[in-house]
Amino acid sequence: MHSKDYVNSENALEGEFHGPLNLIITQSANRVKTITLNRPEKRNALSPELIEELIAALDEAKSCNCGVVILTGAGSAFCAGLDIEHLESMKARTAEEHRRDSEQIARLLRALCDFPKPVIAAVNGPAIADGMSLATIPDFTLAAPEVKFGQNEVRAGLVPAIAASFLLRQVGDKRTRELLLTGRLLKAQEALQLGLVTQIVPAEELMQTAQALAQTLLLNSPQAMREVKLLLAGPLRRHLDEEIEEAIQVSARQRSTEDFQEGVEAFKQHRRADWPSLKVKV
Repeated sequence: MHSKDYVNSENALEGEFHGPLNLIITQSANRVKTITLNRPEKRNALSPELIEELIAALDEAKSCNCGVVILTGAGSAFCAGLDIEHLESMKARTAEEHRRDSEQIARLLRALCDFPKPVIAAVNGPAIADGMSLATIPDFTLAAPEVKFGQNEVRAGLVPAIAASFLLRQVGDKRTRELLLTGRLLKAQEALQLGLVTQIVPAEELMQTAQALAQTLLLNSPQAMREVKLLLAGPLRRHLDEEIEEAIQVSARQRSTEDFQEGVEAFKQHRRADWPSLKVKV
């Protein structure tokens, strides 16, 4: 996919655009680009196609004349993590296919982390698993009061390996262990106290507040803000390549296990998992 799928004329910058499969909507006005995840019927769960469209939209936003990006979700959710149908299809995949799938998630989170312009996440509903990473990696995270966050992959036999690198730096080792090992959900207020959320905003004022923040940021020097982001990302960038490579390996390896297969089935059937790794093998 190329940037031309999103913008094909100068006048178009003030219009509304859909990705090739309508999984992403982008709108531009007053030098602010709003990118909306557009699978409301699936709670904006991440499919491979949605991930590719989102990466392409971020890539296009790097070079367009916008100065700030707002990321949000259509409907009642921000992002529910990986699509369950996609997870189910993984059960029959090869180790190499698992690796490519993990690499795709890594590319998305890295694109968001390395984005040269300010990014505001306007979190309108639940942000779960990789959806939590999409909500908290941006420079600013505005959340409605009822929003819940969580890295709950262990409950489905998955390892949130790629998210772990980012979360460690946001909340520290002990809190990261607690969140990733329990898989519990956080209310917006607790996420604010942990530093994962910048501001809690009434749902009906969320996008208005995000736009107001964007206009404030646009008063600053774009070059200076870009340098600030590079400076702050320096320590992370020096170690991230190695950490993400290890995370991809761990994530891909876990998706080849029987626990993963059982976790996905249990999730689909709304039952407690019967983990094969607990069974004694003679």
